[in-house]
Amino acid sequence: MEDIALIIVDVQDTFLNVIPRRKEVLNRCCFAVEASMLLGIQLIYTEQSPYNLGGTNSVLMDAGLANTQCFQKKTFSAFGAPGFTDFLKEKDIKHLLIAGLETSICVYQTIMDAMHHGLDVTMLSDCVAGRRDEDSYAVVASLQHSDCHRLPSETVFYSMLHTSEDPAFKQFNNLVKKYS
Repeated sequence: MEDIALIIVDVQDTFLNVIPRRKEVLNRCCFAVEASMLLGIQLIYTEQSPYNLGGTNSVLMDAGLANTQCFQKKTFSAFGAPGFTDFLKEKDIKHLLIAGLETSICVYQTIMDAMHHGLDVTMLSDCVAGRRDEDSYAVVASLQHSDCHRLPSETVFYSMLHTSEDPAFKQFNNLVKKYS
C-alpha cells in the first residue's frame, strides 16, 4: 500500500458550509483519513487559496490531517499546486484515492489530471460532494466512461484488508462503527 495515497481536496469551511450534506461528507472524509492512517496509506490534502478562503476544516485536521502534507493551490486541480506532482513521484504514488469538494470542479479536474499523468484513480463516492447534486451526478455519469473507479470508502478499505484475519481488521471494524 506504499504506492497509494489518499488526497483530501479542499475541505475548507468556506466550501463545506454551502454543501447540502456537509455533515455526512465530513464524517466520511474523517473515516477515510483514519482508515488510511491505520492501513499505512499516504495522506495528503489541498487547500484552495487558503489565505483568502481559510484553511481545512478543524474536525478533519483533528482526525489526522494536521500532521500530513498540505498543498496550497490557486488552480482547481491539485496537479497545479506547486510541488504536488514532484511529491507523488518522490513517494512513487501510483494510485490516488480522491475525496473532497467540489465534485464537479476541483475533484473532477484532479481526477482527470491524475489519469492524464497515468495514475490509477478511485473516487471515494461517499467522500465527495458539491453545492448542486445535479452537477455531481453529471460528473459521476461522465466518469463511467473513464478509467476512474467510483466506490464507497468502506468498499475500498475492506478490499485492502482482504480478510477478517488481517491484524488491522478489529481496529478497522471499530472505525466503521465509529463513523456509521
